[in-house]
Amino acid sequence: RRQRRNHMPVPTQSRRTIVIAAAAAALAACPPAEPQAPFKGIDITGAAYANALSLPDFDGRVRTLAEFKGKVVALFFGYVQCPDVCPTTMAELALIKKQLGADGARLQPVFVTVDPERDTPEVLKAYMANFGTDFVGLRGDNEQTKATALAFKIFYSRVRGATPTSYTIDHTAGTYLYDPEGRVRLFVRYGSKTEDLTADIKLLLR
Repeated sequence: RRQRRNHMPVPTQSRRTIVIAAAAAALAACPPAEPQAPFKGIDITGAAYANALSLPDFDGRVRTLAEFKGKVVALFFGYVQCPDVCPTTMAELALIKKQLGADGARLQPVFVTVDPERDTPEVLKAYMANFGTDFVGLRGDNEQTKATALAFKIFYSRVRGATPTSYTIDHTAGTYLYDPEGRVRLFVRYGSKTEDLTADIKLLLR
């Protein structure tokens, strides 16, 4: 006489335990998602603009973003006779470099003039020296300046003054920040808190 086999179903609780254990094993095999850095500035990581720069400095040497790899680049467009925004931004970057201590050498300020007619190489060099010996000033001709501003979505427009040479320039007031790999990461509006800008730079230096 054949003996009937008892096919006992797996208890529901046991099944649940098996499923949970399998899910836990699968999660353990996957690397955890990298947390997003809490930037204070406007995160533009992956932007299709502001990625390529090639302009001569005040010594006539053509500079590019690639040569600053390993540093956080703070890129600003302005002009020497700017009454407030430009000198304030450069002075702020100089202060941050000092506050960073040894890491200050890894912060590279770059200033692009939108006023090549008045900002001669000599004028630009003297202006940048006011803030630091490693501050880089770039100056193209009128066509290069227009093309570069367009590529970086920078607006600038001359405002007539009392004389032909006493004009001012309205321009986008903000700083692009690049990480040590040379990737554009942030746009920081003028007027942001210095401590917020410092915090963002420290995050990018990590």
